[in-house]
Amino acid sequence: MAGQELIRLEKVSKTYLMGEVTVAALQETSVTIYQGELLVILGPSGSGKSTMLNLIGGMDKPTAGKIIYRDRDLSQAHDRELTSYRRQDVGFVFQFYNLIPDLTATENVALAADLVENPLPVAQVMEDVGLGDRKEHFPAQLSGGEQQRVAIARAIVKRPELLLCDEPTGALDYQTGKIVLNFLYQIRRQGESTVIIVTHNTAIARMADRVFRMRSGQISEVVANPNPLSPERIDW
Repeated sequence: MAGQELIRLEKVSKTYLMGEVTVAALQETSVTIYQGELLVILGPSGSGKSTMLNLIGGMDKPTAGKIIYRDRDLSQAHDRELTSYRRQDVGFVFQFYNLIPDLTATENVALAADLVENPLPVAQVMEDVGLGDRKEHFPAQLSGGEQQRVAIARAIVKRPELLLCDEPTGALDYQTGKIVLNFLYQIRRQGESTVIIVTHNTAIARMADRVFRMRSGQISEVVANPNPLSPERIDW
């Protein structure tokens, strides 16, 4: 695992007002994320893991505390700055793909490539995720695993420093899930992106450099894994 700090949370909290009730989704969380690591944020539904991912990805702002990305304080950033951060520095992979249905697989990826100055070649990325022969198909013509691989291609074509994955195997069967995890594992091995995976699946933690275990809006444990396993060796 690389040792250079990439992003730091300092006493970060996030609360939501639901009617007359205040819900503490994240409570005074302080943690450092390092460049080039594969990090798994593990916890049950409602533990705060997706809230943390959204804050790290600039999709939401904390109620209190600081989020420092390199030398930039994202917690104080204006909307335009956060939009630039999401476009230039972050790639997102969601559980339900979020592809544009009226665009082909290639067009979905090309749309993301157009957001940055120095993207990877779209055709090569489609080959890398094993979709060279499916690139002109629309999302409805693809299986769930193929759609998720398009979503990964869309994220990595931008050369993001942060690749954020929210339950990337949650809608997939076992074998297809392992294929998707292997793509993420290989991205980590290539060292171009810090990969963060949010999941409730404890087995996936075995492929991580570190694991943040979350409970009730807090990190209850940070576990370093000196010998991460490849997804082929993980069963659940």
